[in-house]
Amino acid sequence: MAIAAAGCYFSSLSSAVTYRGSLLPGLGRLASTAPRDSPFPLSLKSERKRPPKKDSSSPPPPSAKTSWDKGKPISQKKYPGRSKDERPYPFVDGDRNRGSAGRSDSTGFGSSGLQRKEKRGFNFTEQRSQTEPGKFQDAASLNAVVKVYCTHTEPDYSLPWQKQRQYTSTGSAFMIGDGKLLTNAHCVEHYTQVKVKRRGDDTKYVAKVLAKGIDCDIALLSVESEGFWKGAEPLQLGRLPQLQDAVTVVGYPLGGDTISVTKGVVSRIEVTSYAHGSSDLLGIQIDAAINPGNSGGPAFNDQGECIGVAFQVYRSEEAENIGYVIPTTVVSHFLNDYDRNGKYTGFPCLGVLLQKLENPALRECLKVQSNEGVLVRRVEPTSDANNVLKEGDVITSFDDVHVGCEGTVPFRSSERIAFRYLISQKFAGDVVQLGIIRAGTFVKVPVILNPRVHLVPYHIEGGQPSYLIIAGLVFTPLSEPLIDEECEDSIGLKLLAKARYSLARFKGEQIVILSQVLANEVNIGYEDMGNQQVLKFNGTQIKNIRHLAHLVDSCKDKYLVFEFEDNYLAVLEREAAMAASSCILKDYGIPAERSSDLLEPYVDLPTDNEKVEQDFGNSPVSSLEIGNDGILWA
Repeated sequence: MAIAAAGCYFSSLSSAVTYRGSLLPGLGRLASTAPRDSPFPLSLKSERKRPPKKDSSSPPPPSAKTSWDKGKPISQKKYPGRSKDERPYPFVDGDRNRGSAGRSDSTGFGSSGLQRKEKRGFNFTEQRSQTEPGKFQDAASLNAVVKVYCTHTEPDYSLPWQKQRQYTSTGSAFMIGDGKLLTNAHCVEHYTQVKVKRRGDDTKYVAKVLAKGIDCDIALLSVESEGFWKGAEPLQLGRLPQLQDAVTVVGYPLGGDTISVTKGVVSRIEVTSYAHGSSDLLGIQIDAAINPGNSGGPAFNDQGECIGVAFQVYRSEEAENIGYVIPTTVVSHFLNDYDRNGKYTGFPCLGVLLQKLENPALRECLKVQSNEGVLVRRVEPTSDANNVLKEGDVITSFDDVHVGCEGTVPFRSSERIAFRYLISQKFAGDVVQLGIIRAGTFVKVPVILNPRVHLVPYHIEGGQPSYLIIAGLVFTPLSEPLIDEECEDSIGLKLLAKARYSLARFKGEQIVILSQVLANEVNIGYEDMGNQQVLKFNGTQIKNIRHLAHLVDSCKDKYLVFEFEDNYLAVLEREAAMAASSCILKDYGIPAERSSDLLEPYVDLPTDNEKVEQDFGNSPVSSLEIGNDGILWA
């Protein structure tokens, strides 16, 4: 998994996680290849460890700690029979680590949230037990930071009809008023119970998760008990800091049970890869120490104002003291989104792959007179931009803000920042005006911004993956958690390339794979099949797993014919397959032949048949395209 990833990783800070009876494999999903929509390695995602069902899922030996810590969220996790001070992995609080036996794992990711209209500030809860003396000694601010105790039960993606063993983790959170708390989304991912405890109190109160922003790694909690809020003062949200401004990080990191305070300065402010959500949003880099358990805790300026939420660290043999804070601008966006819609809808994207126009000959060829603009290389079929933009267009402005030839725009007084920063300031459904040059003519076009549609999701909505069992053949949609659990070697390079670089051609499209075959007389000869994409059923192209279930249910033919990659066929006699299903389920202790979401009536998707017939990955997006020369918003 993450250990195979090259380069540096972001790690979120999370609390220590304890698995009952055994260690669970990594919580976060890390891929050894670069993500489709980020110039950073997939290892930027939080790494979660899975239950001890597979030896391959267990975490690397202590000697591999550095590689695990690179670029991953850090959360400290507790395992049964082990001390809470065991060496944590780079996971943020609330992240679950699979297969990490013999040590505590930490996974965490930075999350960006929006500032609520009625919120006044944030609380920080770090796992550190030491407090540094200095200007920041505001007891009210420290008391607003609480410790988070979360019990997690993660799905088993290889055996999607069941869940893994539960484990616990600790992290930090802070009060923002109106009975609400803010923490990191990775701290409460796959939660079954969340409790919080105030500084100097020995009572834990049950908290409710109101909203989670996976892309910005922020979660909104509420506590109904009036006793919890007695004498509490919410934190005040501050402005975006300047470089070299002093910063104080507060939370409950590993090393002790009491609150911890560390100090540093603001080192950098730019668009940063968020490990947990595999997204690019504004981030603050600081040199103050951030450790497992700090996730979800606040960062203060010298005036005692909250300037952001600690969420991840960057670890490498060549670098040290690089931590990241979600700025209040992202927090405000999260809270405003929740206030507007009653739920979190996510950050929008433009859905365009761009190329810089630094070369004068390239600009002259495209009839761009000035030193500005970026070239549209590819447009996502599921985005609204697909109806407006064309390959070869040059985007020169975004809502009248000029875009430079390197894909940057003005930021504050004398700085520049990545173009996607402007997109992150918008909400889903907002309409923006793009200035473009097409065949030498300048025009303005309106584009609606919406969240990106992922062909292979990084997180499963609803928590439990879909599955369909037909005569022992187990079908499920491909997802990043499944790739992590199965290990990339067993997935195959061709399927892995599709997962990394192909774009969804229509909303609702999925890559459906045959995960495994439960051996039975009816499927003799197919027992060794696994992790192969099914393309057609009885000659019909498969859109998603709901479509496959519908095709099987409505089939009246004598045979069930499944077509896989490279013209591989699996044929079953329909009546014999249906008759053997109940016996197979009983033999393997499976409660149902399909997940509950597949019991709902099937509604056909309004798609272009021509698009469905095309093969996945006809024009893959290579890692080079997403790196230095291109930008893909997600």
